[in-house]
Amino acid sequence: MTKLLPIMGLIASTWCGAANAAEPAPDTNAVVLIVNGTKLTLGEIESQHPAGMFQARNTFYEAKKKAVNDYIDEYLLEQQAAKEHVTKQELLVRHVDSAIGKDPSDEALRVYYEGIDTPEPFEAVRDKIMDTLRQRRIAKAKAAYVESLRKEASITVQLAPPRATISLKDVPLRGQVDAPVVLVEYADYECPYCQQIQPAVDKLVADYGGKIAIAFKDVPLPMHPHAQKAAEAAHCAGAQGKYWEYHDLLFATKQYEPPKLKEDARALKLDGEAFDKCLDGGQNAEFVHTQLNEAQGLGLPGTPGFFVNGRYLTGTISYDILRQAVEDELRPAMPAGAQRAAR
Repeated sequence: MTKLLPIMGLIASTWCGAANAAEPAPDTNAVVLIVNGTKLTLGEIESQHPAGMFQARNTFYEAKKKAVNDYIDEYLLEQQAAKEHVTKQELLVRHVDSAIGKDPSDEALRVYYEGIDTPEPFEAVRDKIMDTLRQRRIAKAKAAYVESLRKEASITVQLAPPRATISLKDVPLRGQVDAPVVLVEYADYECPYCQQIQPAVDKLVADYGGKIAIAFKDVPLPMHPHAQKAAEAAHCAGAQGKYWEYHDLLFATKQYEPPKLKEDARALKLDGEAFDKCLDGGQNAEFVHTQLNEAQGLGLPGTPGFFVNGRYLTGTISYDILRQAVEDELRPAMPAGAQRAAR
């Protein structure tokens, strides 16, 4: 993920994700701040700084999710230990310690030793290396065992994720306006991670058809010299009705110098003179800058960043993670805000 710089921005409220019923909504009328005798409610602060409040809620949610997942693991281990009529420690010895196999040979330990930066001789650190490797193998074996218990269990987590209010005003949308799932991607055309994930986004659109709509928001990062103009160029093409065709071409060619941007416009049969005037005049510069501020205001650590119906997806994003998020939003039988247990 390419990192963002910490600048705050505000977001207009024209679209937001589905409401959650799994947790009570916070009392927006509660007074949370008094400045020089003036009382401010949570709702008043949120209305003026929605992005900043989302950061706080998302941080708290991630902490709660980790605590819940840790509890699930321990609960399943306790249950399984009771089934096998042993203590939890005896259960782990039976299913985890026995799965790690023999300790590595001295030859393998020496290979590991050569890869670490230490002035001490091998003999002095041999036992430390052995203990480190043993603990890593135990941790992996335990994680695999717990995952096997999770697969056999029926788990529904009714922990509602916070949802950001994201403006789609003047933002091109790929798909049906009334699609039940809206995926908003904050990305930079020059970002290698954005380029890598793009096929997964395209596959998602192909697999879910009219059930999903995609919005692309520009986050041109300062370390990418041509990202700003590439983003502006896409909107110049959009002014002539070919935003998504140009967007796809940018990701396909991965060439963003201004002469190439103009060449791409002509390859798409756009009015070259109008396109050049739009690009050279910076007609979309402010709009792109607003989207960058918006991403930074939401606290995105880098690009790409994804929101599915306002729900922020954290960690390393893959097609499977995107697909699961879409499935969670489409699943009618699950209570609002409930999710499949996920780490």
